[in-house]
Amino acid sequence: STSYKNSCLYNTVIDKILTGLLCLLFAAWAKVDMTMEESVEVYLGDSAGIPCQYVFSEQPRAFMIQWFVRNHSSRERIYYGDNAQQIVDDGTDFTGRITVSNIGDKEGVLLTIQDVQLTDEREFFCQVNGMAAGNGEGKTHLRVFDPPMAPVIEGVHAGISVTNELPSRIASCEARNGFPRPNITWYRGISPLTPTHGQINVLILVTRESSGFYTVQSKLQYKVAKEDKDVLFSCEVSYYVPGAVRTAESKGINITVHYPTTVVELWKESPQGLVKEGDTVEIRCQGDGNPPPPFTFNRQQASDDTLVLREVTRGDSGVYQCRSLDLDTYEEVMGDMQLIVHYLDPALVVPKDSEIMFKGESLTATCNALSSLQTFTVWFKNGQQVGTGHMLFLQDATYDTAGEYVCEVTVPSLPGLHTSGSVHIIVQGAPQMKDADKEVEMEEGAGKWMNLSCEAHAHPLPTISWTVTGSQSWREVLTSATEHSTISLVSIKVTSDITAFCNATNEMGTEAKSFSISASKPPCHILTPWKKSEGNGVIIVVVIICVLLLAVLGSVLYFLHKKGKIPCGRSGKQEITKENPNKDGIVVEMKTDTKTEEAVLLKGVNGDKNGPNDQVTMNMKAIR
Repeated sequence: STSYKNSCLYNTVIDKILTGLLCLLFAAWAKVDMTMEESVEVYLGDSAGIPCQYVFSEQPRAFMIQWFVRNHSSRERIYYGDNAQQIVDDGTDFTGRITVSNIGDKEGVLLTIQDVQLTDEREFFCQVNGMAAGNGEGKTHLRVFDPPMAPVIEGVHAGISVTNELPSRIASCEARNGFPRPNITWYRGISPLTPTHGQINVLILVTRESSGFYTVQSKLQYKVAKEDKDVLFSCEVSYYVPGAVRTAESKGINITVHYPTTVVELWKESPQGLVKEGDTVEIRCQGDGNPPPPFTFNRQQASDDTLVLREVTRGDSGVYQCRSLDLDTYEEVMGDMQLIVHYLDPALVVPKDSEIMFKGESLTATCNALSSLQTFTVWFKNGQQVGTGHMLFLQDATYDTAGEYVCEVTVPSLPGLHTSGSVHIIVQGAPQMKDADKEVEMEEGAGKWMNLSCEAHAHPLPTISWTVTGSQSWREVLTSATEHSTISLVSIKVTSDITAFCNATNEMGTEAKSFSISASKPPCHILTPWKKSEGNGVIIVVVIICVLLLAVLGSVLYFLHKKGKIPCGRSGKQEITKENPNKDGIVVEMKTDTKTEEAVLLKGVNGDKNGPNDQVTMNMKAIR
């Protein structure tokens, strides 16, 4: 066998032909097992490695390896290598970008392509020629990937009517610069849209850029319905990457859907709650169509969809209607509402203005105010509540009954409504004085002045006169009158016991009040300080001390009188002497010291008070 193989090397033509035939026969018998991947995937710009593994059935003495690339319908060699040399072919698309190296400890080589381009996506062939040991060939498809840009969606700006018979273009979506060609899918909400006759059309335009990238444009035609007014439409682009498929979704857009009005609503925008006379009322009208149609109110011309009523009265109450006319279908739709304007008329009080009553009489006053709502009435006199309800009962009238009565009428359910009225009550009768049936008894020191006052209530106003017996020194110092009473004040000098009468008179009668004043003349003047905090206790202490002093003095005088040493006299100053002036004697003297004594403040008769310098005179009986 070895000698036969050597015969293939002879250089003669015949020998070469014979040798070739024999080599072919031997090569057919020899076998090379080739192993290559079906495809290799790589991102644009990355490096790609294409392995080529081979196994000879018999180890060759020499072999060569060549790499080819498909160039349209032909092949173009890009690499040649044997035991002696390795050559990268010049003038190809891969010159300067490829290298071939052994694969570790395996029989095979690795073709490495640097900076992969889009044009590199082709079939690569690896040929192994082992001469007599056989030859083999394998191929790998190089796939290049480059993701497209994010999809851009744009909706139509004009409104789309639901009355259109054919699908309308609503949006377009574009995915630029992808490789291989990306695909676009449309979504309504989260549901994908598929072309449906008469409902959904999708138009696709694919552009191959000069750079080799693909740009895909998709236009969605859709027959809209009213329910689509709040739906988001979006598009999704799907593209291939090495070993996977990825997607990118656009933002969602909303389309403007035009649909006719089927329902019109009418409501009161302001004020909130119940309406009263004088309010400004806003009534709004709104339909469910888009765009909103023009509205017409039945009572007045409105501005757009709002009717404004200023300073409403009860005459503005009633039914308000709003109509809309659809310009596409020419159908009229109407809505209505009931407006109630509440009111409260001025209060009417009976008796009116003023009323005269006689003492002891009874009267029923009424206060009524017409209102559209339930009212509540309260009566006041001098700011104090005296009754509730629309009727006020005045029974057994006295002078205290007289005055102005005010009724206030409110509406609990509508605080803004309120009114009021009043009546003036006059009680007519004879004069009336407090405690006129009791005589006022008083005591005052002789020579002093005291004041007496008298107040009489009556209508008509009474006149007051005084009758005084027991003193010629008196005068009226004050006279004043109010709406219902007269007051008189007199000042009287107490010289002896006095009786004074206060007489109040009007055309209805007369009433009198008497005062009895007892004049007192004390034997001594006891002065003591007056302190408000001590009160009556101070007076008692002073009286006790005075009694003790008088008792001591009386004992001394009585002792001397019994001895015949001194006569008894009534002068304010007493001197006691013996016949012999040179001998010791006792002198007893009673007098007041204006520098050391202090005034005692006592409450005067009829409410008068003495000044802080007035003296209090007390009558004491002599102790015998």
